[in-house]
Amino acid sequence: MKFATALLVGATALSIASAYSQAPMRVRGTIAGMDGNAMVVKAGDGKNVDVQLSEKTNIVFAQPIALSDIKTGDFIAVTSVKRKDGTLTAYDVRRFMKPSNPGHRPFDGRDDQTMTNANVSATVQGAAGRELVLSYEGGSQKVVVADTAAVTSLTPGNRFNLAPGSYVNLLAEPAGDGKLVARSIEVRKDAPKAPQ
Repeated sequence: MKFATALLVGATALSIASAYSQAPMRVRGTIAGMDGNAMVVKAGDGKNVDVQLSEKTNIVFAQPIALSDIKTGDFIAVTSVKRKDGTLTAYDVRRFMKPSNPGHRPFDGRDDQTMTNANVSATVQGAAGRELVLSYEGGSQKVVVADTAAVTSLTPGNRFNLAPGSYVNLLAEPAGDGKLVARSIEVRKDAPKAPQ
């Protein structure tokens, strides 16, 4: 009997540990509905994702700003389209409150889009438009900011920002019951759109 009880306790502990060891999940999409702590997000693939909010959920709001508000020394995250000639055209520029995950990498594993988190080391008015030189440890990138690019500054947000129709980019963890609990949510009015 004691062995069976110990086995049951061990299995339960293993199950809980397994639930907590699962990697966080990235969800991007439009808020389809809110009900208390429950949020439904219509993801990019058209499926609805149920997400729970907790007291620990961190919410930031992407406040629109002018490109001229981006200054040398600012830490920004830039999502770009990679052209056939290797040039980068930015379509989403976000100024961060503090540095986070610096570097240059494919965006969502795609070869045609990149994400660069770095400090602005120079701003230049080029022939193709405003250019930003982004520097991070081990390298730098030059990007041309499209006229249609979304330019925002991340500011502390709250649940009032989570209105149906708003676009969210969130990181969530499995709750162990098939549901997701949001760890962090970035919310803005409209989704950024890559240039064609």
